[in-house]
Formats: sequence, structure tokens, C-alpha cells
Amino acid sequence: MSYRFLYVLFLLTSLWACKNSIHTTSIKGDIIPIDKTINGDPEIIAYIQPYALHLNQTLDSVIAYNPNNLSKKDGKLNTALGNLMADLVMVQANPIFKSRTGNSIDIVLLNQGGIRSGIGKGPVTSRTGFELMPFENEIIVVELSGKKIQEMLTYLEVAKTAHPISGMQIRVDSNFKLKNAMIGGKILDINRSYFVATSDYLQQGGDNMNFFKEPLHIYELDYKLRNAIIDHFMKVDTLKTSTDNRFIQIP
Repeated sequence: MSYRFLYVLFLLTSLWACKNSIHTTSIKGDIIPIDKTINGDPEIIAYIQPYALHLNQTLDSVIAYNPNNLSKKDGKLNTALGNLMADLVMVQANPIFKSRTGNSIDIVLLNQGGIRSGIGKGPVTSRTGFELMPFENEIIVVELSGKKIQEMLTYLEVAKTAHPISGMQIRVDSNFKLKNAMIGGKILDINRSYFVATSDYLQQGGDNMNFFKEPLHIYELDYKLRNAIIDHFMKVDTLKTSTDNRFIQIP
């Protein structure tokens, strides 16, 4: 009798024994809420406390001042907060893109839903940047054809939403139909391509922005949107914001 046969026989016997000797008698479960009533482990608390204090001091240090309360819903087709977000991406990302490619960003397009909080009047901290953008979204630049830019404009017509834009001026009529679009002060040229900065989330079709898919080229900047926000706040000292005519409805 081979060892292999004996081994298989042993396994079958063991399985049969387990099957006939083990059975469930009852199942009991408890819901244990994770809240402040649970005392933490003193050793773990003591270990992480110095890091927690340092992190909170860093996040709560004042890096700028905001003279007005800002909300992503303070305008119909463009908002002061949305304009700030799009413009700071243009300012912070364009030098990186230009140094790597020799080209300049033509347009910035983000999504209103990506702005996760407002900015209250008063001191602005690094924590403000994390509240505005708690996700790990990266800024990327895509090269889009003139036809894809037309698809973008159609998307904005239908959305009727104050998605943050920069570098582009859009006018729609009373029915939200496009009257004209200017990019860098010039009428859209369907025969050329444009460099558009956005987030990696939107480029992958987030918020149904499918016109970002399959661009002519994709350029990664290795720059998080949150870092761009914080870097800009540290640079400007006082936030300057306003609604304007970059996306408006006219008769």
C-alpha cells in the first residue's frame, strides 16, 4: 500500500470525523459602539500623544487671512470660492507644467462637488486645505482636441452648475444654450488642441466628465490638489476672491 494512498485515506477519515463531530449550537453577537465611552489604552495614548500634538499644531497654524465668508453655493454659474480654487490651480500648476513641457495650461476645470467645505471669515490654516480637499486627488494636465473642448462646453450647458473654471469665458443664453466661448481671450479653435488642468478623479470620468477620457496626452505633475491649495494660501497671505463674468447667463 502506497504512502500516497494512506495519506488520502487519512484525510478522508479526518474530514468524516470532523463532519460528524462538529456542529453549531448557537450564535451570539453584540454591537459595540466605538465612541468616547471606551477608554483608550494608556500606553498607546502616551505613545501617540506627542505626534498628535505636533500634527494639530501644524494643521492649526495660521497661514493666511480670509476677509469674507466663502461658500461653493454663493453664485449661479461661478462662485468666489470656485473661482479661487480654479485660479490657484492655474497659478500653482502652470510653472511645473511649463518647466516640464515648454507649454502653458490653457484651461482649468474642476467640479463643484469636489469642494468639500467653505472657508469662514478669519484666519486660514493648513487644516482649511484638508477640509476643502480631504481626498488624495492629484492635479494632472490633459491635451484635448477642439472637438473634446466642445463636448466640455456641452457638458457645462447641461449641468448648469458653478463648476470651477479658469482661463475660459463662457456665455450662455436664457435657455443655457452656448452663445460663445473664449479661451485665453480668443474664440475656440476647433482645429487646435488645448491643455486642460484637472484632477485625476475627473480625468477618469468622475462626475460624468467623460470628455476627459482618452485625451491626446496625459501629463502627471506629481502635485496634490490639497498641496496646491495650502501652498497658495501660504503665498498670498490674504485671500482675494470674487464672482465675475467667466461663466455667465445673458439674454
